[in-house]
Amino acid sequence: MRWYEITVHTTEEAIEMISNFLHELGAGGVTIEESGTLNKQRDTSLGQWYEKPLNDIPEGRAVIQGYFPQGTGMDDILAQLKESVAELSDYDIDTGNPQFSMKEVDEEDWATAWKQYFKPLRVSDRLTIKPTWEEYEAGPEEIILELDPGMAFGTGTHATTALCLRTLESVVKLGDEVIDVGTGSGILSIAAAKLGASHVLALDLDPVAVSSATENTRLNGLEETITVVESDLLKAIRTQAEGKEGLGVTLPVQVVVANILAEIILLFVADVFEALQSGGTYIASGIIKQKQAEVERALTEAGFRVEDRYEETDWVAIVARKP
Repeated sequence: MRWYEITVHTTEEAIEMISNFLHELGAGGVTIEESGTLNKQRDTSLGQWYEKPLNDIPEGRAVIQGYFPQGTGMDDILAQLKESVAELSDYDIDTGNPQFSMKEVDEEDWATAWKQYFKPLRVSDRLTIKPTWEEYEAGPEEIILELDPGMAFGTGTHATTALCLRTLESVVKLGDEVIDVGTGSGILSIAAAKLGASHVLALDLDPVAVSSATENTRLNGLEETITVVESDLLKAIRTQAEGKEGLGVTLPVQVVVANILAEIILLFVADVFEALQSGGTYIASGIIKQKQAEVERALTEAGFRVEDRYEETDWVAIVARKP
């Protein structure tokens, strides 16, 4: 099978946003290559090691590629993508004079090549992400998160996901009920369940995400602990208010986590407040530093008390509590 490949040369700061745009436009896969120079500072505090090829991508730059099946109206896709990327300047996100190109490629040229660079990665004191095709022997008290992200989702090593995983480790208590909004591959739901949550409701509006999260839930043997539903948070709240079953949790819950873009987080702050019990914790990640103040202001106005902030590169995870 042949595919159309859109390539965007941009900044590392814009990776999350542009990748999301490609997914929303219907990409069957997205690959990201950052600078592979030896000057790049990497976090090795937990013994991480990196197997990435050297490349000629300048420091701070990135190459993002989205793949669309033949028959897709690529002129419209490319025009919409350029328009969305241009609007990022309105949010103070530097895209670095992005360059766009497009060509046709064979599926075998990209569909599995990325797997050779996805290795087991320790992301916190206890949590390790392990691709399903890799052999790995866990150490004492080490929690393994089995993951096959497919081509539609990240490996869980991006700063926003790593921030969320470390924050979940410090927040989730044995027996908590958790809601994961915008679950994607389901990695945060899996982590919450393995950290002791009694049940996790994983929500996503993307049917591909629902399928991926469901499969990764199965790979980790957590079908009885994680319920994956194609829904947003408001619809889930209404579903339970109407007395319908099938969510697996009873609202209000103890923890809500959302690793999505700040612009989306701002749309449902009040819904999260309603979904949490008094004393409950909201972990919001996927927030670029330039949007941090706006998100914190919205949380405070909704009644939350911001308690902690965790940063990595240009990204922030905010921990807020409902009084």
